[in-house]
Amino acid sequence: MENVSQAEFWQQRYKTGSIQWDMGQVSPPLKAYIDQLPESVKQQAILVPGAGNAYEVGYLHEQGFTNVTLVDFAPAPITDFAKRYPDFPSKHLVCADFFKLSAEQYQFDWILEQTFFCAINPSRRDEYVQQMAALLKPRGKLVGLLFKVDFGRQEPPFGGTKEEYQQRFEKHFDIETMETSYNSHPARQGSELFIKLQVK
Repeated sequence: MENVSQAEFWQQRYKTGSIQWDMGQVSPPLKAYIDQLPESVKQQAILVPGAGNAYEVGYLHEQGFTNVTLVDFAPAPITDFAKRYPDFPSKHLVCADFFKLSAEQYQFDWILEQTFFCAINPSRRDEYVQQMAALLKPRGKLVGLLFKVDFGRQEPPFGGTKEEYQQRFEKHFDIETMETSYNSHPARQGSELFIKLQVK
């Protein structure tokens, strides 16, 4: 399980295509959320951490969002994304460990969570919450999806329960929404929670 905290583990997975939960498309709930956002937020600073193949980043870019930052510590998906979106600003493609991002250097209006939380070692979940809160501007939001099932495995994706998530996040966030997603991809129906949290 410790391997998931190493860039080499993920680099190898992307090279071999061993990313079974990759849907190959924008997550429907996140697309729906993005589609209802007003034009006025398209210049806001947005982070997508552990972005992997970053379908959501590509979609935000296509919709005219101009200040989106993709972070992953495996270079393979970043290189692939840059090939797919050659006009995406390279300074916003960051190959780095999310947990080592400096809050003095990076501050975001909102952060999009999509299969990053489920990929980290579960023992780091409180650290994840603290780092998310640190990287958000005052009243910044964390929006996205969490698995609400126990996969019963020692490798990603790692699931959990709504009760666990509430307990972990409420220390640093006001929970606006944490409910079963009604418009998940068919393969994930009933297994995802849509979250919208505001940093305290």
